[in-house]
Amino acid sequence: MRMADRYLINQCLNGDSTAFGLLVDKYKESIYALAYSKLRNFHDAEDVTQEAFIKAYQNLRTLRQWDDFHAWIYAIASNLCKDWIRAKSRRPDREFIEDQSAKPLNDYPSHENPAIELLHEALDSLPETYQQILTLHYLGGMDGIEIAEFLGMSPTSIWQRLSRARSLLRKEMLDMMSEAFEQQRLRAGFTFRIIEMVKRIRLNPMSPKTLPWGLSLATGIIIAFLSIGTHLSFINPTGFMSGSPLPGESKVLKVGEIPVDVLKVSNISVLSNQQWKGTGLGSVVPSLQNALFMSPQAEGGTWTKKADMPTARWGLSASTVNGKIYAIGGESDWGDVIYSTVEEYDPATDKWTKKTNMPTVRCYLSTVALNGKIYAIGGTNNFLSSIPVVEEYDPVKDKWTKKADMPTARLGLSISAVNGKIYAIGGTSTWEIFLPTVEEYDPIKDNWVKKVDMPTARAGLSTCVMNGKIYAIGGTSQNNGLNDYTGLSTVEEYDPINDKWIKKADMLTARFGFSATKVNDKIYAISGTDRWPTIPSVEEYDPATDKWTKKAVDIPNPRMSFGADAVGGKIYVIGGYNGGTWISTVEEYDTGFSGESINLKGKLPTTWGDVRTAMNR
Repeated sequence: MRMADRYLINQCLNGDSTAFGLLVDKYKESIYALAYSKLRNFHDAEDVTQEAFIKAYQNLRTLRQWDDFHAWIYAIASNLCKDWIRAKSRRPDREFIEDQSAKPLNDYPSHENPAIELLHEALDSLPETYQQILTLHYLGGMDGIEIAEFLGMSPTSIWQRLSRARSLLRKEMLDMMSEAFEQQRLRAGFTFRIIEMVKRIRLNPMSPKTLPWGLSLATGIIIAFLSIGTHLSFINPTGFMSGSPLPGESKVLKVGEIPVDVLKVSNISVLSNQQWKGTGLGSVVPSLQNALFMSPQAEGGTWTKKADMPTARWGLSASTVNGKIYAIGGESDWGDVIYSTVEEYDPATDKWTKKTNMPTVRCYLSTVALNGKIYAIGGTNNFLSSIPVVEEYDPVKDKWTKKADMPTARLGLSISAVNGKIYAIGGTSTWEIFLPTVEEYDPIKDNWVKKVDMPTARAGLSTCVMNGKIYAIGGTSQNNGLNDYTGLSTVEEYDPINDKWIKKADMLTARFGFSATKVNDKIYAISGTDRWPTIPSVEEYDPATDKWTKKAVDIPNPRMSFGADAVGGKIYVIGGYNGGTWISTVEEYDTGFSGESINLKGKLPTTWGDVRTAMNR
């Protein structure tokens, strides 16, 4: 929301320099990536990024359209890069370059390693517009929509250019690029350094007035911090209810790098949903109140019932494109009815829409979103055997396209996307033979390559991507008799670049037919089953510490073999089997991260293709 920028700028102009730190935290990685794309020197790029924010703060009063801060800081950084290039071209130790604006100035300091030189060579082999988009994606951590907004282009154009740029580079070069950029991210403390600098800059205070968009102070603070998309953690949030007074010293403990005070006001009531009518924000008030004022939020999250899916089913899969969730395939009547049904859910409106059916009727398939398309892979259409079918869905055109079959037919597999490739992992071929198979699919070339096997053969697992690694979680590897499967708690991490697996800490509860979904920098394992009683628990995994935590609030309607995906920091659990019948129930789990930062490491994919990684079996 640009309203957050407007509120923060208002605070800056009224003397709160800390508010500017939030803008720095929000845009620093994007500006850093932009500067590097033009200068090709990480140290120079960091210096220009710092100078751009200082200059923006000094001239903040000249910005007329406050919600255009992102475009304004982009223009400032671009002009500084041109000045930087001209200044370097005049140095006596460099040859004069006639038209520096046409091509970035490559700089290879002696302390930069050969990998960086290879990175420069790879970028130099591409047209300049491709270089910039790749850098914004890999170094800036931006997705196609964010890049499109940043550059003033259409998302379709960005996706097309990203795809074309990737096709022009070898896989090894793309892997190297991802790793090199990961090692050169902005150093810790960058935001703090900017805050200390701007504290010395005096801006004439503005005269008291209402916020430019006509909302109250308390409301502005709430929306600003939700829109920044950072990890909010409140001191003593217990007791906050709609219409109750706020304490005088409520605080956010951490926002990105910045510990800041959120509220230093007293006796300000939280606005009710009724009070928001006519503002255009009435539909978001319940989620604002849930995110900030419900006491279970910090430890256990909250569950909310949503509109039912039109077609009750289980054995389906769900993936997200452009904020819409697509529930695909599935079955009911114990296999007597198998679906090709596709239904689209819009979390913003809580409404379902029927879409074009998948060409192949199937259930126990897996889906993944990549480059704005959804790939439906494997499954079964007769309950006697698995199928290798791969079909691509374009949500914009509402059209399906047949792609190259997967080499190993299987159902109950899980798929994830990393670095523009799709990895099909595990599964079963006959309901009794469990597979460790890993096969890599390249959507550009439409071909498959065999990769090293997963250590633990299993089906009904769920996979999720974090920081370029795939986490294979849970599943089943044993059939004790008809429909009697034993769950696993096993977690194994796969490195696609090195094609290697390593063992990680076990999940707390053995299960299969569950979902593992990434929100922020954590993975959430939800529901599932172990030898058929459904499991209600929600467990959170932190890959950084390799630890699991039981969450305080269970899912209200436990189920297995459902679809699930995350949108805006909330996980939507769709359909499934509840131990008695197949259901259409949809429940929303609010993890507390209601809007994820586009800039903080681990908050969004840092490698191309890490768009949808938590597949639901």
